[in-house]
Amino acid sequence: MDKMLVPPWLEPLLTTSFFTVCRTHGDAARSECNMYCLDCNNGGGGGGGGGGGATAFCFYCRSSRHKDHQVIQIRRSSYHDVVRVSEIQKVLDISGVQTYVINSARVLFLNERPQPKTGKGVAHICEICGRSLLDPFRFCSLGCKLVGIKRNGDANFTLEGKNEEEMGRREGISSRRGLLREEDELREGSHQDIYPPTPSPPPSSARRRKGIPHRAPFGS
Repeated sequence: MDKMLVPPWLEPLLTTSFFTVCRTHGDAARSECNMYCLDCNNGGGGGGGGGGGATAFCFYCRSSRHKDHQVIQIRRSSYHDVVRVSEIQKVLDISGVQTYVINSARVLFLNERPQPKTGKGVAHICEICGRSLLDPFRFCSLGCKLVGIKRNGDANFTLEGKNEEEMGRREGISSRRGLLREEDELREGSHQDIYPPTPSPPPSSARRRKGIPHRAPFGS
């Protein structure tokens, strides 16, 4: 496999165990190992970081051992590891990978997630594992895109100008659809609350207050 298609730190990242307790800072408040150093796992360049091999580390290890290194933070959603798009897209071409909005942040999954059975009428599925997708993407995760590159060689992780442009276009699909749904909801009825109808003027035949009655003069 061409190394230019896949950075050397990616495969170790996908096999690293995260969210264990740091052996050095286990008593600290932020001791879970959810950091990963790209420099220390970049084929031997930048080394010296965490005791050899692909190793996750905590917030305090980053400050002491990886202060000037390129580090990404791994997060968790439903017991699966995710990374924020805003972080990973700086170092990796993620075009073709389904993204999701979780806790107001756009993320993607590191590895495929088991799915017992794909529902009927699903329009989009992952090319590798068959998982149903929300939008017309090719892969459900970075791991599946890696398998696709090894199998077919028709994708890559290398950042290039055209890939970044395509990535931005595809990432915007979900956002644009969400905005369209909101606009449709407004058009269907909510606009009546925003712009209440102007009350109609009273009809011209409305009753007017009668004047003071006058008695007829007494006869002489």
